[in-house]
Amino acid sequence: MKKKVLLMGASGSGKTSMRSLIFSNNPASMTARLGATIDVEQNHVRFLGDLILNLWDCGGQDAFMDGYLTTQRSTIFQHVGVMIYVFDVETTEMNKDLEYYRDCLDGLRSHSKDAGVFLLVHKMDLVKNPADVFAKKRKDLVTATGDTPATVFGTSIYDESLYKAWSSIVHTLIPNAAVLTKHLRTFAQICSAAEVVLFERTTFLVIATSHQEGDTSNDMMPTRYERTSELIKAFKHSCTRVREEFHTLELELPDFTAVLDEMTRNTYVLVVAHNPHVETAAIKINVRMARKRFEELQGDTL
Repeated sequence: MKKKVLLMGASGSGKTSMRSLIFSNNPASMTARLGATIDVEQNHVRFLGDLILNLWDCGGQDAFMDGYLTTQRSTIFQHVGVMIYVFDVETTEMNKDLEYYRDCLDGLRSHSKDAGVFLLVHKMDLVKNPADVFAKKRKDLVTATGDTPATVFGTSIYDESLYKAWSSIVHTLIPNAAVLTKHLRTFAQICSAAEVVLFERTTFLVIATSHQEGDTSNDMMPTRYERTSELIKAFKHSCTRVREEFHTLELELPDFTAVLDEMTRNTYVLVVAHNPHVETAAIKINVRMARKRFEELQGDTL
């Protein structure tokens, strides 16, 4: 199953950098070496076994954008699952960016009317009072979008906000992701865990969690999933530098016990337990026993 993902925005807005960070496991410090995208770069990213993200990174120079909207219009905008449009928060050409965005939105409505639309206000680390700046930018983008449903994120390659945005986007591309969530809740009860999180193996984006919306019984960080993704990817990169492979992680601390282990050939699972009587060995046994079922679920879901 292929899902076409359009990554669009003005030249220099940060599209290729975020793609490198998320899908190539490169640290933020290496993104300065990346050059501008010429025309369209296509990458096929195997995300969950049979789910392949057909990622179209579209160069944002004016000449390319004009081509996308005229001679290449049907090629670019047909069969799109998701369009991600990136805006540089410090741009001095916001009116021109909005004009191109509205034109892209028209192309999407004509050729892929059911496609999801996600807007990233990027490089938020460069501004003072980011909350106020984001609120204003979000209002402008919602107005420009009109009646088309769209989700707006503020992002930066230097914190967990980028993982949060991309996890939310990819989650919409996984059919019946609610099935995985339901079984994770059951698995959490079996393990006496406070929470269970399922990550995609390569990108460490969050696929599903056992957390229920509105549940305030566990006072945990709102950004815990994305922060964990960021830390694990940094640790995996460190392992690669010393020519070692990352397999599993166990933590036993006074406040909690945590195990990060392979769940399926395409996923890792993080199990967090606050109960001091829960042993890491017991969690790992439960993970091993659940693997076959989650392989079946993943196949059914995709």
